[in-house]
Formats: sequence, C-alpha cells, structure tokens
Amino acid sequence: MVVLAAGKGKRLRSATPKVLHPMCGRPVLWHVLRSLRGARPDRIVIVVSHAGGPVEQAVRSWGIKPEPAFVVQDERLGTGHAVGVAEQAVAGCADVLVLAGDDPLFSPEDVRALVRSHRRGKAAASILTTVLDDPRGYGRIVRDDGGALAEIGEEPDASPAVRAIREVAMLAYAFRREDLYRALPLVGRENRQREHYLHHVFPILLGKGETVTLVPIDVGGELPQVNSRGGLAKATALMRRRILDRHMANGVAVLDPATTYVDVDVRIGADTILQPLTFLEGDTRVGAGCSIGPSTRVVDTTVADGAEVTFSVVRGARIGAGATVGPFASIRQGTTLKEDAKAGTFVELKNTTVGAGSKVPHLSYMGDATIGRRVNVGAGSITCNFDGYEKRETVIGDESFIGSDTMLVAPVRLGKRSWTGAGSVVSRDVPAGALAVERSEQRTVKGYDDRKRRAHGGRAPGEGRTTSKRGGERG
Repeated sequence: MVVLAAGKGKRLRSATPKVLHPMCGRPVLWHVLRSLRGARPDRIVIVVSHAGGPVEQAVRSWGIKPEPAFVVQDERLGTGHAVGVAEQAVAGCADVLVLAGDDPLFSPEDVRALVRSHRRGKAAASILTTVLDDPRGYGRIVRDDGGALAEIGEEPDASPAVRAIREVAMLAYAFRREDLYRALPLVGRENRQREHYLHHVFPILLGKGETVTLVPIDVGGELPQVNSRGGLAKATALMRRRILDRHMANGVAVLDPATTYVDVDVRIGADTILQPLTFLEGDTRVGAGCSIGPSTRVVDTTVADGAEVTFSVVRGARIGAGATVGPFASIRQGTTLKEDAKAGTFVELKNTTVGAGSKVPHLSYMGDATIGRRVNVGAGSITCNFDGYEKRETVIGDESFIGSDTMLVAPVRLGKRSWTGAGSVVSRDVPAGALAVERSEQRTVKGYDDRKRRAHGGRAPGEGRTTSKRGGERG
C-alpha cells in the first residue's frame, strides 16, 4: 500500500500541508487512510516530502494500524517518481495499491472493489474509474471495441472526441509489484511538467500484452479535486452530505441538510432531530430522541437520550438524559448536567456539575461548582470562583434555593436545603437548612426627587437631551 502525500498544494496558499487540511473534523489524509480498511493492507507506506515532519507527526497521532512507514521524495518529479522511491519499502509484497493522499472521497467499499477485481482478474494493473458530469482535469478512459482499456487520454493533448468522454481514471491503482517496478524505469518525462507520470505505466504494460483491468464505481457524477480552497470546499460539502445521508438512513431527522454540519466521528441515535444551523463537531455523541438546534454548536460532548440543546454552544461537556440547554447558553469544558437538569437562557457553566433535576434557569454564571439534586439557582446569581490567583470551588447541597442575584464567593459550601436571600453576597459556609442573608440596611431619602428637579431647572430625568450630528444622544 503506497499513499502519495508529498504534494505542497500551492494553490491552497497555506503553510499547512495539503493533506492536513481539515474536512468534516479530520485531515484529508486521515480520510484516505481510513479508506484503506477496505483493502486490509499488510503494510502502509506514505511518501512525503523532505518537509514532511508535520505529516509524519499527525499520522502517528492517529493510531493507524498497521503503523505506516514513511519514505521521502526529495525531488517532486511526479507520481511515477514518488512510487519509485517506495520500491524498497514494499519489497516482498505481491501487489501494490497506490492512492493519492489528497483524494479523500474514496470509501472502504471502493478500495475493496478495486483490490477484489484486481486479484480475481489476475491483472498486471487495475484502475478505479468513474463517470463525471464535468471530467475536466482528469485523464479520460478510452476503451477499445471490446470494452477494455485502449489508452488514457490526457486532457491537454486529447482530441475533441476524447475530451467528450466522461469516464475518467481516478488516482487509485492496483499493480502486481514486479510488473510495476519493471515498467517504471521506462516512463519518460516528455511532457509539459517534465515529470514521471505513474499512469504512463499502463500503455507500457498494454504494449507487453499484459492485462489492465478497469473497475468502475459510481460517485454520483461529482468528484472535486482538493487542489484549491474552492475544490476543498466542494469536496467537504460532498463528504458532509454523505455523512448526513448515512445518519438519516439510521433514523436521524435532518430538517435541512444544506445548513447542517456533522463531523465524520460524530455518532447520533435514532429519532434525534437536527434543526437547521446545527454544528456537531469532534468526538461528539448524541443519544436517541434528542433535539439539537437550531443555531447550535456542540463540540466533543456527550448528549444523552431525550436531551434538548437549542440556540447554544456546548464544548467538552456531558448533557444528561432529559436535560435541557438554552436558549443562548454557553456550556464550557468540564461541565456535567445530570438527568433532567436545566441550563437556561443566557446561562454560562464552566467545570460545573448540575445535579439531577436542578435548574440554573437564566442569567447566571456557575464556575468550578458542584450543585446537588433539585437545586434552584435564581436569576443573576454567580459564583465568584477566581481570587486573582487560583480558581476556588463552590458546593451547593441538595434541595437548596439560591435567591436571585446571589454572589457566592468561593471557596464556600452551602449545606443541604440551605437558602440565600436575594441580593446577598455569601462568603462564609451556610449550614444545612439555614438562610444566609447579607444586605446593608435600606436608607430612604424623602423629597429627593424634588431637590434633583430644582437643581436642574425643573426638568424631569432625561428631559432636554440634545442629539449629536452622529445621531446619538448627548446629556
């Protein structure tokens, strides 16, 4: 197995290697290596450039099995040259499968079909082909009267009749190793790019009377090339639609696939509804019967059965069964909502556990807190969890009631069934069942309005304001 990953991707105009650009949550090359499962390779060889350190580092972090070996193509002299530098790395292999590291739209089933046909036909080489609505940029498959390969028509030099052919050769080849490496030295560089093209091996093999098998697959008429930002975007959109189709086939309702974005590693249970403008990213797991969206982003999060997340952002959290989040909530790293818990409107939670049946309904911030079961946190309440140097913990016992606009100055512990008065600053522990109230005595100043109006010529508050040239008010 040889994967060609030495290309720079100049048209992408990026410092990131072409094969490491992201598609649906994973780099382009990851998708290619994933497709190799269809071949069950004994050996994986990846051809990289002399600057291929980031590619090697990324691949090793993915845990691909068998562990890939890397060979360096010091000079970029074409695909044929790239396969040539891998000759020793595939020594002892009967067959060599070659894939492009920037062709992420192959499926394991496609690769399996190529290998199966190659071996059954006992061919010297086999080519994966497909029919495209727009075949520009691809070599055309020219068949003889018997339907076998006659030649691969290269677009710059092809006649109008050949250019009209819509069946194209994909850069997915299988070879008998000995035939491949006998033919490669015969491939010249008489072309515009002055490169050794791997597909020039096929006419050499045909000229020797060898069999070259064509293996057609259906890609729906579209196979964008990842050579530019536009091509990457088109390929990503196609892959995203395939991902959504797979989820819908498994019982997930996607109300508007055009505005729904689901990464390749995401798992979703049946009867879950994805509303428009839903983004499910990274290692996210969504249970059955959930409602996600609209306008919601969920990253690296587990959402249990029957939960609802709407108009919110959730990152690195665990949302329990039947829990509700939003609208307009921000649930941050390390947060857990237990079953039937609630994080409501304009609520932010960070590294906080909200117990079963507990509610943080609106306009609150809870950070570095442990909230027990059946607790109600009143509107506008916050944990003051950062003392300028360290994060401090707040613990709220089961069945407690936190009055609106309570400031909990950590570290502080509130016992079971404790209470706080609205507007209190609680900086000391509260025993179980107790009420903590912290308020200064109210002072009432009679006649205050009359004195203020006399001092301002009898005007009511806000009366007599002027408007600036920019349209804003000036007092």
